[in-house]
Amino acid sequence: MTAELLSRIESPADLRQLSDGQLVQLAGEMREALCQVVSTRTAHFASNLGVVELCIALHRVFDFSRDRLIWDTGHQIYPHKLLTGRYHEFPTMRQKGGLMGYPNPHESPYDLFMTGHAGSSISTILGLKVGDDLLGQSHRKAVAVIGDGALPSGIVFEALNNASGIDKDILVILNDNKMGICPRVGGLARTLDRARTAPFYSELKRDVSWVLNKVPLVGDAVERVLVQAKDVLKASLHGGMLFEELGFRYIGPIDGHDLSSLQEYLRMVKDLKGPVLLHVFTEKGHGVKPASDDPVLFHTPPPVQLANDTVVSVKRSASRAYTDVVSEAIYAAMEVNPKVVVLTAAMCEGNKLQKVREVFPDRFFDTGICEGHAVAFAAGMAKAGLRPIVDIYSTFLQRSFDQIFQEVALQNLPVTFCLDRAGVVGPDGPTHHGVFDNTWMRVFPNMVVMAPGDELDIRGMLDFALTHPGPVSLRFPKTGVETVSRPVEPVGLGQAEVLEWGRDGMLIACGTLLANCVKAAARLKDEGLDVGVINARFIKPLDRDTILRAIAESNFVVTVEESTLLGGFGSAVLEAANAAGLRTDHIRRLGIPDAWVELADRSEQLRDLGLDVEGIVRAVLAAADRGSLVGEEGAVT
Repeated sequence: MTAELLSRIESPADLRQLSDGQLVQLAGEMREALCQVVSTRTAHFASNLGVVELCIALHRVFDFSRDRLIWDTGHQIYPHKLLTGRYHEFPTMRQKGGLMGYPNPHESPYDLFMTGHAGSSISTILGLKVGDDLLGQSHRKAVAVIGDGALPSGIVFEALNNASGIDKDILVILNDNKMGICPRVGGLARTLDRARTAPFYSELKRDVSWVLNKVPLVGDAVERVLVQAKDVLKASLHGGMLFEELGFRYIGPIDGHDLSSLQEYLRMVKDLKGPVLLHVFTEKGHGVKPASDDPVLFHTPPPVQLANDTVVSVKRSASRAYTDVVSEAIYAAMEVNPKVVVLTAAMCEGNKLQKVREVFPDRFFDTGICEGHAVAFAAGMAKAGLRPIVDIYSTFLQRSFDQIFQEVALQNLPVTFCLDRAGVVGPDGPTHHGVFDNTWMRVFPNMVVMAPGDELDIRGMLDFALTHPGPVSLRFPKTGVETVSRPVEPVGLGQAEVLEWGRDGMLIACGTLLANCVKAAARLKDEGLDVGVINARFIKPLDRDTILRAIAESNFVVTVEESTLLGGFGSAVLEAANAAGLRTDHIRRLGIPDAWVELADRSEQLRDLGLDVEGIVRAVLAAADRGSLVGEEGAVT
């Protein structure tokens, strides 16, 4: 299919010139553009396929050059980008210097927030509406699109409650596809399911007039709406009553792939007063059969070639990832200790916990996108005598900061935090990098903070965490595993691992950049420098004896971490040296500077940050006053 229509869409205003038949053709061209992107790189796919018609209808009915639109979570933003003047840049999606896979205000005025976490859309759209009204811009409409997977997030209910109390004119569109990244869970899922299966009702007159209260439609338009009134009443008496009780006028559910019906309902609700929720049924992966058949796999699939609704080829990675190693270690621990339980927040597949879920269903808990609840839930389990593992991406665990403080660390409870995707995460970009956890985890009394140097550290670290009497944080990156050949020392509290002492200086690696440090040390021997390597293992408590000896005896020390330099491992080393009265002017730190790391491949990001082998070599030569041999230093402080 050629992009006959899509290539001519310079702004959403162009949609208003198209016929209904052309809109259907446009939807097909948009899906083809999505297929082309996913054929060359990993990208969000099924979620974007599911909102094509909804996106077209929204931009036909509203004018978002003036009105306000927030896409919750944001990974379903691709159709919106295609319709807002970015079609010709679309092949650059999720590439360095190209379009971001999430909303990005730097790309377009149609993207209002850079969103990458679920649940905040209703809060931000309410804030925009209040701001517009106070500033004399009440004509601006305010629309938030939120998925059913994000709906259970606590902040959503805080926002629904507040919006009802303020009674502002906002439209919340519930995009209900029965999925988050994984199938939805919990009581809300059952409530929404009832809206799909409830029987029809016949006594409609009073309820239809209630639904249509203040709707400025007359004649044929009203008759067309009345034809669909059974659907409206069906949901009103079932799934919709929850929202009615919260103070929202509930309308729906409606077919999210029927362009004509979507536009009609959007026009109907556009000028309603007060908070309104429009319930829209969509199918994740709609229009591409493999994606609709397996929306979990096709949420963010590896590069895949599709032809005639058939998968021609899939470019899967042959290497094992750290996530695989950790999930295997968790499974092994659960086999031998019946007190070990696992919690995740809608990321069973992402955390590779499918086998755990299948074999130990009574000890596996998916809380949905409710990270704060998951941590407090785990605290209760630990207090009762279990050994909970909270397995959540670093970027998402930030949302539970207060529960880690109050319910876990303050109580000194033995909860193990497995922080997946710690460090830079490639094309997901700044919303998803897990670069802050070392800094905020180490501030809590009682918290032990660890980072494995390679695959060989993980089993011992998890076993240590599950016998430690207090909370433990264990971080690992989104990348293939590496191993450093050595006799692996047992994991003891606050004990680093010395791979080799260097005559000239020392590299202290915090985390899985250990392999890069070992390679850099080998390369530096060719420069005539004898540089040793320490695998720190612990950020807190720090191995003060080993690290202070390195600082005291070495001509230079370079710390290397895949986390923020502000308050991270290197800061902990400087603090320890200062407390011991040692000089620190010969210490250099490599890590994430005080800046957002833009999207690129992970290897490109490490190179740009000076955290690849070449960057570490440059930093050491600079620390040894030999920087003129190699040119500019990397991200060194």
